[in-house]
Amino acid sequence: MTEIETRNDQRNAARAIDLQQLRLAVAACDYGSFRRAAEALSIKHTAFSRAIGQLEHLVGTSLFERSSGGIKPTLTGCAILRIARLILEQVDMLVDAGRSGGRGDTGHLVVGFFTSMSTGNLRATIGELKKLLPGLELATIERSRFRLMTALGNGTVDVVVSPGRPASKDTRSLLLWSERILISLPQDHVLAAREIVYWTDLRNEKILLSEYDPGRELEDLLISKLVLPDDRPKVERHDVSRGIIKSLTSMGMGLSLAMESDIGTSFAGVVYRELQDGTGPSRVDFYAHWREDNQNPALKRFLNLLAERYPSPPPTPGA
Repeated sequence: MTEIETRNDQRNAARAIDLQQLRLAVAACDYGSFRRAAEALSIKHTAFSRAIGQLEHLVGTSLFERSSGGIKPTLTGCAILRIARLILEQVDMLVDAGRSGGRGDTGHLVVGFFTSMSTGNLRATIGELKKLLPGLELATIERSRFRLMTALGNGTVDVVVSPGRPASKDTRSLLLWSERILISLPQDHVLAAREIVYWTDLRNEKILLSEYDPGRELEDLLISKLVLPDDRPKVERHDVSRGIIKSLTSMGMGLSLAMESDIGTSFAGVVYRELQDGTGPSRVDFYAHWREDNQNPALKRFLNLLAERYPSPPPTPGA
């Protein structure tokens, strides 16, 4: 087979894959069983298995290892399922944007974030926006930084609230607030008896971090605070959400780093303590990011509200 014929076969296979097959594959992964996933989605087990088999034929590899105890993704399957989740999220965002855009002239705003909204500044600001503009169609989306910045670039998200500045000349930023970094730990842990925990206290501990944002930012901060490798705790990364990390912490599996806005979500058996070094609390700055060419009136109202709530500090003399 020639290279051109191979490429044509790949294109034809890609066209033949439908979204339902991807959704079923993701559901199978989440439930760990074709049968349980089929029952949850009210689909016949035979039809479910056939759809997965068709998808595996189209991508040219097995996605799951089958056994009497259930299924688990193959190594290649893990990579394919990760892409499938990304595709499905983007499609869902596309549909949401289309539906919201046709709901009249009340205005529509999509706010992306990957910090918690259980408490803190973001929750308060969005609540105030809804009071000022009760007819506003407001959508909030929690995704990874990469996905949010991609969505910002293609216009499916109006504004992204996240730590750090984006590296894009087409994007403007506004410094908002800073959040303290906390350590979450089992309530019976020896460090839980302290009001303040120092970074150096973590030397002999195990730190659980999510593979997703803001786990990587927190790991970078950990490395910057404990420069010498021998001073650092053991870091264990998990391909799960921040909520699951808290559950693992409550089970005594390790400690975890958290942001101040995370404390609104309580987990039984977990307590939070402030992390400090010799200069005081450790903090992370949050910014609002938006495209300069976005003419959405609701975005302008939101940015004006942010500017009022979080005025920029005066410039340093001589700067």
